[in-house]
Amino acid sequence: MSSSRKKREPGTAVYGIPGATRLPRWFATLLVIVAVLFTGTALAVPVVRSAGSYRTAARTDPSPVAVATLQTASGPLTPLDRDFVKRVRLAGLWEIPAGRMAVAKGGTPEVRTAGQHLIDGHTDLDRAVVDAARTLGLGLPDEPSDQQKAWLKQLDDAQGPDFDRMFANIVRNAHGQVFAVVAQVRAGTQNSTVRDLATTANSTVLDHMTVLENTGLVKFGDLSGPPAGTSAPSQGPNPAPSSGPTTQH
Repeated sequence: MSSSRKKREPGTAVYGIPGATRLPRWFATLLVIVAVLFTGTALAVPVVRSAGSYRTAARTDPSPVAVATLQTASGPLTPLDRDFVKRVRLAGLWEIPAGRMAVAKGGTPEVRTAGQHLIDGHTDLDRAVVDAARTLGLGLPDEPSDQQKAWLKQLDDAQGPDFDRMFANIVRNAHGQVFAVVAQVRAGTQNSTVRDLATTANSTVLDHMTVLENTGLVKFGDLSGPPAGTSAPSQGPNPAPSSGPTTQH
């Protein structure tokens, strides 16, 4: 090597490329630490957010028990309780018009008397169910079901003895079906508002069954039995050929 070549100093160019100034060791170490911390934070944040979202979903997702039974100021409100309140409302929506038909065109005093009992009983019961639904925060139907509308149509089309027979049997069968459900709700509900409504409904339904039977037109052999299990009624009245398969009092 020629002694005339000068020794390269730090920071001078090598092959025309400027040389980098050497950093102090402590500063380089600090940069490494900062880089490691930054990388760890970037990786941890999505994991923490994901875990937080999971915990939030777990808290807000209602369990099946919570959905099935609602807590109210007057006690637990079960699906059967809610269905019962709805059915009491539906009863008035079709039986009050049926009672008016019986009063207007019933062929015997007994049929007309039964019709007036339906009007009076369900008018009072409808007030009670509206108050109960307001207390419980429940919505109520504002028109009869399709099956109930069909029954009303049959009664509206019938005349004379045919009307009397259809009225007595369709309405008596509906009351017999719901009577077992009313008793079940009254015996088992833990909600005081529903219990009071069931007590009133029990007396009303029993009165209506009695006056309908007093017409002498009820064919007991054709009546559907009480509903099986713990659900609402499932059988419809038999006297009219076009009656539907499901009873809704």
